[in-house]
Amino acid sequence: MESNRIVKVWEEDVIIPTYGIGEPEKNPIFLEKRVYQGSSGVVYPHPVIEKILDEKTDKTYHALYLENDYLKIMILPELGGRVQMAYDKVKQRHFIYYNQVIKPALVGLAGPWISGGIEFNWPQHHRPSTFDPVDFSIEEHADGSKTVWVSEVERMFNTKGMAGFRLYPDKAYLEINARLYNRTPFPQTFLWWANPAVKVNDHYQSIFPPDVHAVFDHGKRDVSEFPIARGTYYKVDYSAGVDISRYKNIPVPTSYMAIRSNYDFMGGYEHDSKGGLLHIANHHVSPGKKQWTWGNGEFGQAWDRNLTDEDGPYIELMTGVFTDNQPDFSWIQPFEERTFTQYFMPYAELGAVKNATREAMVNFEKDGNNVSIKLYTTAAYPDATATLLCNGQTVWSQQIAISPEQPFTHTFMLKENAELHKFTFRLHSGDGKQLVAYTPEMAVDKTVPQPAVAAKHPEAITSIEQLYLTGLHIEQYRHATYSATDYYREALKREPTDVRCNNAMGLWYLKRGQFAKAEPYFRQAIKTLTERNPNPYDGESYYNLGWALKLQGKTNEAFDALYKAAWNAAWQDAAYLNLARIATGKGAYEEALDLVNKALVRNYHSHVARHLKGTLLRKLGRSEEADALIEESLAIDRFNFGCLYERYLLRSAAGKDVATLHQLKKLMRDQVHTYIAYAFDYANAGLYEEASDLLSLFTDGKKDVYPMVYYSLAYFAHQLNKHDRALEFCKLASAMRPDFCFPNRIEDVNVLQTAIAIYPADARAPFYLGNYWYAHRQYDEALVSWELSRSLDAKFATVHRNLALAYHNKQQHAG
Repeated sequence: MESNRIVKVWEEDVIIPTYGIGEPEKNPIFLEKRVYQGSSGVVYPHPVIEKILDEKTDKTYHALYLENDYLKIMILPELGGRVQMAYDKVKQRHFIYYNQVIKPALVGLAGPWISGGIEFNWPQHHRPSTFDPVDFSIEEHADGSKTVWVSEVERMFNTKGMAGFRLYPDKAYLEINARLYNRTPFPQTFLWWANPAVKVNDHYQSIFPPDVHAVFDHGKRDVSEFPIARGTYYKVDYSAGVDISRYKNIPVPTSYMAIRSNYDFMGGYEHDSKGGLLHIANHHVSPGKKQWTWGNGEFGQAWDRNLTDEDGPYIELMTGVFTDNQPDFSWIQPFEERTFTQYFMPYAELGAVKNATREAMVNFEKDGNNVSIKLYTTAAYPDATATLLCNGQTVWSQQIAISPEQPFTHTFMLKENAELHKFTFRLHSGDGKQLVAYTPEMAVDKTVPQPAVAAKHPEAITSIEQLYLTGLHIEQYRHATYSATDYYREALKREPTDVRCNNAMGLWYLKRGQFAKAEPYFRQAIKTLTERNPNPYDGESYYNLGWALKLQGKTNEAFDALYKAAWNAAWQDAAYLNLARIATGKGAYEEALDLVNKALVRNYHSHVARHLKGTLLRKLGRSEEADALIEESLAIDRFNFGCLYERYLLRSAAGKDVATLHQLKKLMRDQVHTYIAYAFDYANAGLYEEASDLLSLFTDGKKDVYPMVYYSLAYFAHQLNKHDRALEFCKLASAMRPDFCFPNRIEDVNVLQTAIAIYPADARAPFYLGNYWYAHRQYDEALVSWELSRSLDAKFATVHRNLALAYHNKQQHAG
């Protein structure tokens, strides 16, 4: 192949035959105990779509392309930022399943879901916004590589996720750089599963590392030997010994996930066409290795027809980061960033890979006394060296030329009864870098672990520690039917002063908008912690108390609590950031700058802290420093819309900066929830003018506006003592259509309670507040709010509907 040694990136409208979807449900759906993928199936605040149309029409999508000598990639930002197509130009095949029609089925959390490509499931499986548009941007690098970035601030937990799809000029792999941010002041849970689909037939085999001897089902509720299953799994009798790595041998819908591996790869291989797919990631942070199939039977074939017209069956080879099962959630702390890199690549001719890196992969197979070594690399290495050692001594070495177009195979004979684990194979580049190595596994204990067992009921648990840990597990795994508070309350019934359960109960209330109810739990935890020592080992209760007080408007007390939390290193970045916000709200900009600098020492990439620092430098007249910081911050996160708005404010000081404002609006895509999120970054620092100005950008020229925009503007005006203006905004909000207004931000509680006080005749604000309360399982408060709404507007049908649901489900009568 003649090399051009360049990466092309471009935007292009493409036409894809598409089956349409029905209209989303305009009223809130409260699915409190729905089970979805082994975890909670709550959909609020997302609208639900329950219909797929039977006819397809041509639809235009805005696609982003990356291409080099080896690969061509298509990304669709309108459909969750998924990789829609990944083409191997060397082998002339799609190494990811290419579904040439958009044919949704009601598989997703909120309805539509499509097969094919690579879907990115975050912060849960399947991603709530998998069928929604995302932000996107293109970045070009000095080394000639190019990246397509996609990003969103998701609505369910208000966290932020980014993925950068990068191609290099001379590499036959797609690099994906992910960045996850907890934008909230509270710990959140998340998982990340990249979900590549691959086309399958009777010759397809899933390739797990050679040290994987057992696999779990979802939630670790069942277990099987692997690759040869010998028991009953998914109610299928495999007692004769069946290779379940082979698609053809699995007759029913089946998931399995690897139990532990010390290797960085997984993938699949087509034994007929001799082509495959590999995923590479650091197994210390990416332990998840999963296969899912609809099954090679009539049921699976029916689902093939449901999801595609002509492209046939597929399986999913899912790769989990900070997770090894579904559900298996990790914690992400307040304002924390997580970063990681994944690689997807085609390969050819090797069969069942035994080890792989992003540079090379090796298969080492024994047939009688013959051993074959098969190699594939993701770049050209004209002077590589292949070496085989036995007990550390070289027994064979050869200089080879190898590339994606030119794999390498060598076969030689071993002595009879030779022990494979004594051999090590290594491949080095011409400059001495090891590209891949492999030593066959020794015989190991293949004992299959026991499946997980359900949590005991609270009264059956004997220790307070286990009550706390079980409650925490239920929260972490977002259990659909068990309640964490049952366990915390049982513990507190036995030991009312327990620190961990008081803190957990307080945080549970705090995250649900019950600021005053949360406060005494934190105070009790602190009282216990400080009985003998005024300087406790852990500062979390002080931090949480600070937030409970701040959200009640008790800023001086909050300042004291947050400062005490900052005595503990684990809470310094979050505590100092919020201390800086309080100081900013008081106009103490120099003090605030010192505090936010301390936060950045602990959390250098914090895009919330960087935004605040840029604002403070601008307000202090240090424009050059502000501009430099903003440029650096946008290099870290080009979707830091707070910093982008600060750049606009800086550059518009001497005249309107139309270019920056246009860039901001283009990147934000008129996404109302993103505008609200970044407006509250200002509001949480007491910068209500900036919050109002940024959010007003969204309302420009619009007649139909999401009601929470105007309620938020009313709240900002109220805080600025512009009471007439606040009333005007409340009246505007009240006049907007109530469809799809599902408040879910912690700040929405104060916003709506303020609106009720400003404009008592408004029936909508208590209705929306009731939606928030019910979705967060504060049922008494929801009933009070909805009853107030009904008393103000008895003709509003949806409030009657909501009250009927609440009375029937929570008070067992029809109201």
